[in-house]
Amino acid sequence: MAKITKFKGYEGEPPVAKPEVPPSANVVTPQDGLPVKYSGCEGIGVRVVHPSNPKAPAKDLGLVMFYLPPHVVLEPGSHHTEECYVIIRGKGTMTLNGKKREVSAGTFIHLPPWCEHGVENTGEETLEILICTSPPNP
Repeated sequence: MAKITKFKGYEGEPPVAKPEVPPSANVVTPQDGLPVKYSGCEGIGVRVVHPSNPKAPAKDLGLVMFYLPPHVVLEPGSHHTEECYVIIRGKGTMTLNGKKREVSAGTFIHLPPWCEHGVENTGEETLEILICTSPPNP
């Protein structure tokens, strides 16, 4: 069992000043997001939390729900942003720096900047992936 670390709170000056009036939260669903198409792929992304979405305009974070139909591939590529993929539903194979890795619901994949990655839906249902990007992709 992993050792549990106690969270001690934040130390030092925060990078963002605390406002006198707390900002409102943005509560959204994928239906509130903005669809995005990735070139060369039949999957579709939905920018749920992203600077381009007026319903949840994050500045330093992007959350995209990515839907990949059965037997469709998002070819490997890389970029300067850091990402985390969370497999929500389905199963597939991720290509990570040229090596294949099986993934399924409940799998988290951390992608440092410039880590080459791609994904193939090897199942019979739509592969649903929550993608968190920092900073958000354009």
